[in-house]
Formats: sequence, structure tokens, C-alpha cells
Amino acid sequence: MRQLGNSLFSVSTTDRSSVPKPPIFYVVDWLPPDFGAVGQYALIQSQQFAARGRQVHLIGLTHSEPSSENYDRLTIQRLQARPYVKTNFLRRLIWTLTTNVRLLWAVFRQPTSRGAEILFTGAPPFMLYFAIPLKYLRGAHLTYRITDFYPEAIIAHWGRRSPLLALLERFTWFLRKRVDLFEVLGEDQRELLLRGGISQERIVIKRDAAPVPITGREMPAPKPHGLRDRKVLLYSGNYGIAHEVETVAQGLARHHRASTGQFGLWLNATGRNADILESYLYERSVPVARTTPVDLKDFPALLAAADAHLITLRSEFAGIVFPSKVYACILSGRPIIFIGPKSSDVHLLCTQAQHRYFQVTPGDVAGFVKALEELSVD
Repeated sequence: MRQLGNSLFSVSTTDRSSVPKPPIFYVVDWLPPDFGAVGQYALIQSQQFAARGRQVHLIGLTHSEPSSENYDRLTIQRLQARPYVKTNFLRRLIWTLTTNVRLLWAVFRQPTSRGAEILFTGAPPFMLYFAIPLKYLRGAHLTYRITDFYPEAIIAHWGRRSPLLALLERFTWFLRKRVDLFEVLGEDQRELLLRGGISQERIVIKRDAAPVPITGREMPAPKPHGLRDRKVLLYSGNYGIAHEVETVAQGLARHHRASTGQFGLWLNATGRNADILESYLYERSVPVARTTPVDLKDFPALLAAADAHLITLRSEFAGIVFPSKVYACILSGRPIIFIGPKSSDVHLLCTQAQHRYFQVTPGDVAGFVKALEELSVD
């Protein structure tokens, strides 16, 4: 899904304190309208901070021309950046490091950043290594909103812990212990920090929410060509290295080869694994439709078009990565199939929601097919 446009929620002047709080410098990667869930949620949170009377400076990236927008208590600064080649590790690493320097330099050069609260996320990766020096240079309070854990995500993807990565991981924990406050997305991330030696009082669970109002009664968007006479299994958002592919691919192929074959897959998605999955299904004549992420205003209608939602996560990424699409999927009221481990907070939230929900352990192709068959007769 594409992100919020430039229109902002109205900012009120309520909840003021007699003692003014320091300004917040919120640093992320891609800001709306560019695609990026972290920037989308950061914009919403920045608006909420400003509505409570805080002065907020939101800094992120754009593919377009650089810009600065000023609202009541909220400034949005966009730095122009080129997209990187995701398949080239060296170029991606250089892009990440240079971009982190640019983003935090934009904080450093602001006189009001001295003694301020600096809030940063896991996007771009490795910003922690630059944020810690900035904390001491500016005498700032440092809040780390965990979105993804690095280098743990790299270790999980490669499936091995080289001596260099092991050293980098130890150094990362050394730096994490110098962060003043952690905001985590769920219990799984909290447990990971606790195991790493972060004290309980420095961790708060602050979940995201659906980026737009969703009632579950929206008019469904038209189904894409090729799926109009079938039930739709919808995957929406990024489908990257952390998301399970093999069980989905083999399960859908078996669903059409040896079962009722009523479901087709709608990939409203970007990402390397979306390309792999689309190619696999197309070669085996399994109904699949691929579309680019919709604008945020069209997102509720997209969710309403699903007969079931698909969320996936590789087991080794539990706690390290959290698929934020779960909030909107739950609000849509449609059944959810989660191919991922029970240790993830996705399973916790879906279970608490008490909707029609199927949890499938990665690798359990038969379990995935069974879930599709049960939904086929509804």
C-alpha cells in the first residue's frame, strides 16, 4: 500500500504541561507519499505528539525534491535520496551508512536538538551506531523505536553466525545498553531485549495501529483479472526476505493440483519474495495476480476484497521482524491465515481478536492446504 499524502490531521493545543517538554526529533527512512510503513507510522505518531503540545521535527527521505513543511508544532523535513539496488549487498550497505549520516546530520545542525529527545527506528538499518555518538554530542535523550533488529536480521537470513557477525552483534548489544528508552512493537521484541540484558524499566510496548480507519464494512475493490471467479487470498505490503515463501508456493500448487482449487493469490506487494512467488505460481498455472501497492485511501477497499488475508513470517525472524499489516487485516474482519511461528506477536494478536484464524507452522504444506479447504466451503 502507498502511504499518506501531504494532508495532515488537525493539530490541537490540548494536554499542555506547565513545564515545557524538550522538542522531539523523529528520524526515519522514507516519508509519505513514498512507500514505507515505518515513515507512514512515524507521520501519524508525530501528529499525535504535536496534538499533545510537543514540538516535533520529523526527518526522513523522499525520491522527489527536498522539502520542508511547517505546521503548528510540527515540521516535516524531507531529504532527497536515490533508491538503492537491493540485490547488491555492498551498494545497499554504502547507501545505508551514508543515509544514516545525512539523516542524523540534519538533527545535529539544528540548534534546538541540544537537550532534545531523539527518536529513531530500525529503518534505515544500523542507525543505532550513529545515534549513540549523537546522543552524547547533543546531550539528548535517546529513544529507540524497534522496528527490525539488525544485525540479527542478517544472521537469520544467512542462517549462520560468522565470527565477524558475532563480533558485530556483541558490539550492537553494547550500544543498545546506552539507549535511554526502547519502544517495542510487541511481547516478542520485549522478550528479546530482556534476554539481551536490557532492564525492564527501559522498555515500553507501544504498538502501531491501522494507518487509516477500517470498519470492516467497506465496499470491496474490484478483483483483478484472472481472479474474478475465484476466492481471493490477499497478500498486501512488502514481501521480503523475512517472509515465508516455500509453504505458500507449494501449498497453493497442491490446492489446485489435488484439492478444490477455489483460491487464487492476489499479490498487492513489492519485494524479492513476491517476485519469486509470482514466478513459481505462474509457471505452474496457479491463479495469481500481481498489482502495485495501492494508495492509502484505497487500502480499506482492497482489504474488503479479500476472502482471506495471508500473513507470513519465517520462524527464525520471530521477534526480529514484525509484519505490521496484521492490525489492518484484523480490523477488516476477514479470515486470516498466518504462516509463521506461534512465538510471534502476530499469533498473539490474531488469537486475541477471535476472528476466523488459522496458524500454520512454516513447512506444514498440508496444514496450509487444509486451511484453504476449510475456507473454500464457507
